[in-house]
Amino acid sequence: MFAKRGGTLRTRDVLRKGVHPRTLYALRDEGVLEQIGRGLYRLASGAAVGNPDWIAMAARLPRAVVCLVSALSHYGLTTQIPHTLDIAMPSHSQIPKVDGIPVRVFWYSPVSLRSGAKAVRMDGVKVRIFSAEKTIADCFKYRNKLGTDVAVEALRLYRERTRKPDRAALLEYARINRVVRVMTPYLEAIL
Repeated sequence: MFAKRGGTLRTRDVLRKGVHPRTLYALRDEGVLEQIGRGLYRLASGAAVGNPDWIAMAARLPRAVVCLVSALSHYGLTTQIPHTLDIAMPSHSQIPKVDGIPVRVFWYSPVSLRSGAKAVRMDGVKVRIFSAEKTIADCFKYRNKLGTDVAVEALRLYRERTRKPDRAALLEYARINRVVRVMTPYLEAIL
């Protein structure tokens, strides 16, 4: 069952398949399974997990999208070291509870949350993350919380490391985030 699902399963999925909780905990105690988060298990014999916090977050919060500094780090567009996992959640949704993971939540409108979000597979788990262009536009939107220097650095690194920078996509996401006036001078100077 674990092998079919990429080696990682939530407790409720295992229980739905008819496995008794005692069996699950016995497999954990014997070292066959490894608990990587609250209610999240993986095969101990599997390959090492690259981003355990991301996987635990994706399993516990399927509507969440990795954003801002965490997404910039994923794309190699920042020199910042993320100390928290930045996630985007629908506005007016319940505050997520993720034990043991330092999470910083940003509330997004439905349109902004849908635009630019894509799914990537990490250690057999689907993790939602914003595209590089959407992440840069979001950094300009949240420039007062992150600092304008983070957004400008991301735009510069995007220009240097991307074969064909997508100016149209950057402007489209800036329009969705209502930061076209803020971003345009930087786009003209850097791109």
